[in-house]
Amino acid sequence: MIDYEKSPSSIYAQSFATVRAEVDLARLPEDLHPTAVRLIHACGMVDIVDDLAFSPDIHHAAHTAIKAGAAIFCDVEMVGAGVIRRYLSDNEVIVTLNDARTAGLAETLGTTRSAAAVELWRDNIEGAVVAIGNAPTTLFHLLEKLDEGWPKPAAILGFPVGFVGAAESKDELAINPRGVPFLSLQGRRGGSAMASAAVNAMAAGLPEELLK
Repeated sequence: MIDYEKSPSSIYAQSFATVRAEVDLARLPEDLHPTAVRLIHACGMVDIVDDLAFSPDIHHAAHTAIKAGAAIFCDVEMVGAGVIRRYLSDNEVIVTLNDARTAGLAETLGTTRSAAAVELWRDNIEGAVVAIGNAPTTLFHLLEKLDEGWPKPAAILGFPVGFVGAAESKDELAINPRGVPFLSLQGRRGGSAMASAAVNAMAAGLPEELLK
């Protein structure tokens, strides 16, 4: 038998204790500390705290919207799958990437399916929480739509990952969030696990730390 920790509560406790011991959260508002810890737990990299960009009201805005039952828009199925449903208040988690209309919209618009999927958010985007963990074009296109006068979501959690457009899309969000509270990880790093972790943290903080 291999000797390793098997207790879920012990694994959680040790993991979050390790994060808190190794990272300095002083640059962040206190209400963002649980989110930062959860993000680090999702990726295993304590240094990401230095690359977090945010508006001061992001936790309040996202938490309030989620608790009020706001829709949660995700760019890919993996982000939606990572949202812990028991933390929600009957929120609808919406992913339109694989909607039957998306491929045709992408061809018409001359863009990616990830960007075209944003077109289907128009009627329900106001007051929603947006979580992007994969496609920079999703974030770029959402910002373009806001520039065109679309209703504003309650919050944008921007974690697109990659080598083409990821850093640039998050730079654009941080420079001009279009009046929308936001949280993002600047640079190339990001991913679906981090985007869903951000949603979970905004919804519930870190209840796992209380497990015995």
